[in-house]
Amino acid sequence: MFLSKRVLNTQASPIRKLVPYAEMAKKAGKKVYHLNIGQPDMEPPKAFFEGIKKYTPSIIYYSHSAGLYELREAFSKHYKSKGIDFEPEDLVITTGGSEAVIFAIACVADPEDEIMVIEPFYANYRGFAEMLNVRLCPVRANPRDGYSIPAWDELEKAYNKKVKAIIFSNPSNPTGTVYSYEEIKRIVDFAKEKNIFVISDEVYSGIIFDGKKHVSIMNFEDQERFIFLDSISKEYNTCGARIGVLGTKNKRFLEEVMKFAQSRLCPPLIEQCGTLGLLYDLEKDYTDNLIIEYQNRRDVAYNEIKCIEGAIFQKPNGAFYMSIELPIDDSEEFVKWTLTEFDVDGETVMVAPLTGFYATPGAGKKEIRIAYVLNTQELKKACNILKEAVYSYNYAYSKEK
Repeated sequence: MFLSKRVLNTQASPIRKLVPYAEMAKKAGKKVYHLNIGQPDMEPPKAFFEGIKKYTPSIIYYSHSAGLYELREAFSKHYKSKGIDFEPEDLVITTGGSEAVIFAIACVADPEDEIMVIEPFYANYRGFAEMLNVRLCPVRANPRDGYSIPAWDELEKAYNKKVKAIIFSNPSNPTGTVYSYEEIKRIVDFAKEKNIFVISDEVYSGIIFDGKKHVSIMNFEDQERFIFLDSISKEYNTCGARIGVLGTKNKRFLEEVMKFAQSRLCPPLIEQCGTLGLLYDLEKDYTDNLIIEYQNRRDVAYNEIKCIEGAIFQKPNGAFYMSIELPIDDSEEFVKWTLTEFDVDGETVMVAPLTGFYATPGAGKKEIRIAYVLNTQELKKACNILKEAVYSYNYAYSKEK
């Protein structure tokens, strides 16, 4: 008996694989502040639960494989209110944003084909690609210029004839960067020249700060090469509900992706009904208040992290992540050390090493990602503990030398 090369070559989640170290720290009596995972701590809207009560039928049946038509219609109206002209027939409801990513990659690339990716990227892109025997072709963004979209010549250097699409998230997970119109246009123009698809993950488009505006891929022409991805997980604090959206104007693509949708039968019915509640009945001030709260948390984290001597990072404009280059030798070893050998009065912090958010071997070794999903008081304390951890880690390492 043997296991497939596919599973053996798939990386463990860079976020979740270190959880056993956190569990050991807790068993040892330490309090762990979790900045490692994008799990919002705020309550989801009551409209979601009311939607389940209001719209769930008496029989829990298989919905249409593309999702309830009423839900696709509601999403269509929602997107049109944001200037994105999707009809219900342009949309497929998926089991979380993850399934939307898998469907998109599987529909445009064969095994051994490649997908260009702006790195650092959402770590699970790599896992999904490995699941499908598709390779990632990375082009690196630089922390010193705010992880902006690389210049045209950098895109050109990374490209090869096996590339079938380029994927990115906007706002970015893990950096919090919100891309400008000019940056997105650079990707659009590059994809047009190379005749490849653009897969735009816009899951965090509802969480943007400082009065900035989100620029959707669907705001550009040549829409048949665009694949739009979304989810209710973050903007509505419903990560476990597992409702995502795939949208495109490419009718041939939709016909083919429906084969995957039909193979898994349908997205979950009860969660679709809850999402109807979000789209029909949610008070407008919910999202407004959410943005204010995350911007406050962003500001607290930024002000504390900038006190870490040698840290290189920019203030993020969206999502709830911040990527930071620290003056350390190995971010994964640093995370393990904070959980096994370090504490401040019985408390420590867990962050995510950024190595797993890169496809380039050895990249990200000095970088971490924090998710500012704690309340401001706990967040401030956690960032101060992180500052002490960097100092203590380097002191302990220098003594070993």
